[in-house]
Order: sequence, then structure tokens, then C-alpha cells
Amino acid sequence: MLTAVAVLVAATLEAVVGEPPTRLHPVAWFGSLVAPLDREWSRPLVAGSLAAVALPLFAALVAVATVATGSTAHPALGVLLAGLVLFLATSLRRLLDAARSVVADTETDLAAAREGLLALAGRDASDLSPGLLRGAAVESAAENLADGLVASLGAFVLGAVLAPHVGLSALALAAGAAAWVKAVNTMDSMLGYRSKRVGTPAARLDDAVMWLPARVSALLLAVAFADPRSLLGARSWLARVPSPNSGWPMGVAAAALDVRLEKPGVYVLNADAPLPTVARARRGVRGVAVAGLLSYALAGVATWF
Repeated sequence: MLTAVAVLVAATLEAVVGEPPTRLHPVAWFGSLVAPLDREWSRPLVAGSLAAVALPLFAALVAVATVATGSTAHPALGVLLAGLVLFLATSLRRLLDAARSVVADTETDLAAAREGLLALAGRDASDLSPGLLRGAAVESAAENLADGLVASLGAFVLGAVLAPHVGLSALALAAGAAAWVKAVNTMDSMLGYRSKRVGTPAARLDDAVMWLPARVSALLLAVAFADPRSLLGARSWLARVPSPNSGWPMGVAAAALDVRLEKPGVYVLNADAPLPTVARARRGVRGVAVAGLLSYALAGVATWF
């Protein structure tokens, strides 16, 4: 039950705070540990493999130690600290705000929309049309639902379930598991490019970690859009997306909204449909918001019993 309260704490902080400033965010601090890896190495795969094991483990141990120490001082402090760790390991409100901003700017200020897309996708948007910009916002919101929320929530639940079998408190292991997943995802986002061989181990680890969250996110989106058939559409387009995971949530969004989602030169989902209008893009972002709320609710229920 205490882990369920921690989920509620995290959800409340997400709704009220959104995200702390970068200079105060532990994920940014973790990024400063990852950044020195981005250089030439004589044996990049060895260096990358060691880092992919050591750095996420370090993040997890810090979270476990913090929550365990707090729980020893007072159970309520342990709950608050576990909720804080989960909050820091997830992101929903900032994602939704950024996506909404891009969609709105496509009507009034394309330069601002293109700049705002960098906060979501980090892709070159200089030549993207309004429809492609809106599509990129929907794609990124759907994909980041899995990366930024469902994965860490799922890890938190799994840690709570496994805790009795490894001799740790449920709060401490749940927090450590969420921090570990966030660390893996952060390493992938910073280093997981084909041009950076040192990042290949982190990218492969992230692919494995995200396998289930991506599919759970697709299911949650299908529920949020009230369109179970969208899962069939997503499945039929998977071969067109290089990532083994992101095609699921993006494909569900494309099918449920009946729009084309396209990354020029990389993939096209639902190719026969039109690019998103402002109304459909906004509906897509709302669907991600509903799926996010469902994620918190399911995590709370799963940790309550």
C-alpha cells in the first residue's frame, strides 16, 4: 500500500510541478556523467558496455540508498522520497505542453513550431510543412509516453513486486528500478546513434528494456482513443519503422486519428491518409494525456494489492 501512495505522490508532483529546473534535476546530473563518453575510443564497444552496466546501476543504487535511509528515519519520509524518485524518473506534463505548443504554433508561427519541435524530437525541422510538424508532435508524444512514463512506472511496479524475494523494502527497490530504467533511457537518448559506436550497448539495452513498455503504451493509447482496431493498423506498419519499439505507439496514434505520420526519408505510417490537421493533432495529444492518466491509475492499483 505504501508504494501505491508513492505513485500518488509522483502523480501529484507531476500535475503540480511538471518538471524541476534543469540545474536541479538529477537526470541532468546523470547526463553530466554520460557526456564524457561522447568521444573517440580505441575500443568503443568495450567502453560503452562497461558504462551501460555501471552508470544505470549507480543511479539505481543511489535511489535505493536514499529511499532506504529515509524509510529508516520514518516510513512517511520513505514514501515521499520514493514518490520523488518516481516523479523525477517520469515525464508527462512537459511532454504534453511541448506537443500542444508545437501544434498551436503551426497556425501562427512556423519558426516557433520548428524550434519547439527540438524539445520533443531533436530532428531537423527547417523544411517541414505545418502538417509534418503537427505529425512530428503527435509521433513524439506517443513515442515518449512509453519512454518517459510507462517504462519507469512499470519498473517501479516490478520492483515493488520483486522486493520480498531479494530482501529489500518494496519502496527502495521500486525506486531503484525506476531510476535504473530512466538512466538506461537517458544514455540511449544521448549516445544511441549509429555514428556513436560507444552508444551501441546502451541503445541495445534500451531496445530490450523498452520492448514491453512500448506495447503496453500502444494498448493504453488504443483504450484512450476508444479504437482497439488501431492496434492492427500499428502492427501492419511495424516493418516501416527502424526502431523495434516506437512503431507501436506511433502506429496506434496514426490509425486511431486516421492521419499520416511521417519522418521524411525514414518512415511513413498510414501512407494513404492525410497529414494531421490542427484538430486531429490536438486530439492526438489529448489521447496521450488520457493514456498517461491510465498509466498512473494502473500503477497505483498494481502496487496497492
